[in-house]
Amino acid sequence: MELLCYTRQPKEDIIYANRLAYSMHLAWKSETGQYVPFHHNEGILYAKATQDGQSGVLCAKSLKNPWIFHTGDGAYGIAAVRTEADGEKDSDSEGSILIFRSVDLVHYEEAGLWKIQESGYISEVRCSWDEAGKMYRICWLGEDGIWKEGKGNLFDAGGILPDSVTVTESPQILKAAFGAADQWQIEQIEGVSPGNTIEIPDAKGAYLVKKLTTPVCEKVVLPHQGVFSDREEMLQAEAVASYSDGTVVKRRVDWDTDAPKTDEDSRCVLLRGRVHQEHFAAPFAENRADPCCMYWNGKYYYIATNDADGNNTLYIRCSDVLEGIMEAGEVLILDSVTYPGIGGLLWAPEFHEIGGSLYLFHAATSGEFFWEESRVMKLRDGGDPMCRADWSAPHLVVRKDGTPLCEAGKVISLDMTTFAYQGETYAMWSQRQFLPVDQGAWLYLARIDESEPWKLTSDPVCIAKPEYGWENNHTFVVEGPYALEHNGQLIVTYSGAAVDATYTVGMLKPVMGSDILNPGNWKKSNYPLLTSRSAEGQYGTGHNAYLTDENGIVWNFYHARPGVEAPRSSFARRVHFDVDGEPMLDVLEELDLPEQMRQVEGRLRCHSDAACKSGAENRK
Repeated sequence: MELLCYTRQPKEDIIYANRLAYSMHLAWKSETGQYVPFHHNEGILYAKATQDGQSGVLCAKSLKNPWIFHTGDGAYGIAAVRTEADGEKDSDSEGSILIFRSVDLVHYEEAGLWKIQESGYISEVRCSWDEAGKMYRICWLGEDGIWKEGKGNLFDAGGILPDSVTVTESPQILKAAFGAADQWQIEQIEGVSPGNTIEIPDAKGAYLVKKLTTPVCEKVVLPHQGVFSDREEMLQAEAVASYSDGTVVKRRVDWDTDAPKTDEDSRCVLLRGRVHQEHFAAPFAENRADPCCMYWNGKYYYIATNDADGNNTLYIRCSDVLEGIMEAGEVLILDSVTYPGIGGLLWAPEFHEIGGSLYLFHAATSGEFFWEESRVMKLRDGGDPMCRADWSAPHLVVRKDGTPLCEAGKVISLDMTTFAYQGETYAMWSQRQFLPVDQGAWLYLARIDESEPWKLTSDPVCIAKPEYGWENNHTFVVEGPYALEHNGQLIVTYSGAAVDATYTVGMLKPVMGSDILNPGNWKKSNYPLLTSRSAEGQYGTGHNAYLTDENGIVWNFYHARPGVEAPRSSFARRVHFDVDGEPMLDVLEELDLPEQMRQVEGRLRCHSDAACKSGAENRK
């Protein structure tokens, strides 16, 4: 397979800003000769921010002119020019290039800056592996407009100066030597600023397609070719939906048992059915952000930040069926006047069951924004979640020594969530220091007391910072974490950037079995899973939470804006798990289960004419 790497020309700041456009994008060459963008034509590889050692303040970075090449050990390298966030020259990168390494072009490690000349800025770079010399050939274009060439080992620890440097006056020769995409082949890619092309094995290309394109349902089949020996077997049968990425999903079937037919030729009773899938309006609740839905004791409960009244109330909806929460009535659970210390900004409520009890995590302020703090309410034993009196007053989250989690007026905490891991219960939240300097919002983790989950039992540790352009676009924020366990792997998704049309969802995963209070045991995805390009007409997708319904299907609840300036509103969509068992959040309903594939037909085998007729009569 042939791949093209490129960056994009920025668009309007609210649509595709510099920090998004100046990242490495990938496209693959189709049989028609056109290049097809991966991942909705958005970045796959971003440069990391740097951090001031004293203040902790992050400085966002971007990249330009990426160049992809084979390494000497069968992996891939990427060389690029690191810039400031919006594409200007980066003084820290003078004379240097930025190097990455990847084994599969989905997961990347930033190797760092490699110095290739003493002074002056680099504008372009090209690299290739010299098998004969067992070194890398490096060509670069400086500010003087002259191409230089050297050899060195790009992946040695620390920076390098090439072993030898020669000056070349003909960049056209270099283009021919290293390969570059022809302009006419890539014109269909919106905003493309091409880098180079590279051939990769078909198997690796197939993996890229599965990971970085949205899968579609290709067929739906019933077990036993749709022929069942008895009624019970048919009613319990699950349809199997197969997807273009090679994955399958089992779904229940809703049979029309009131309209059986007899097939005289096959001597079977025919029943028609419909593969079950809930449908959610998009959006299903306006002015409701940070949505969370829980299945508890046979009912579905939904709650969200109330943007309609300035975040001064929290309401709960309840339904016997999942789709019912769209039309269910709302009951007030918390307001900004009942309890001392709860004065407004009621944000990001989440239901969590811990040790058999139900809790409501949320944030609130006693007054101003700078006093926003995480809190926990408990439902009394045997209580009704829809009864306000059955909920305790909010408990302020405290450290293991009993002091408040954050220093009011200087540091805020919000978006607290909780999950179990290896027999312990943990909380993760977003925390932002404003004084003495604004560090932006970072994600923190600590163990908590299962019997009183507003009490930490370990010191907080920082797990993630807004390092990438899609996390620090318009503001340096990572927030809204929510955990999901799938096939034995703990996965945390979270939101990044400003809470506007540029809001996104990213992913964190720990090494399973490791100490998750060690930040080094967490790995962050370099690119976002859900953005404003994932679904047409949905902007600022973010702050999601997961629900596993009564049928075992996992749903993603998130907010988005049904227009660039529209209010934050609640959406829901089934979570598709890809070939690596990681969540794909962009499989729209029409791709997930097309209407033409939902109708199925089953046959009840009859053992005699009399039995066949009797079976038909019994099902009328």
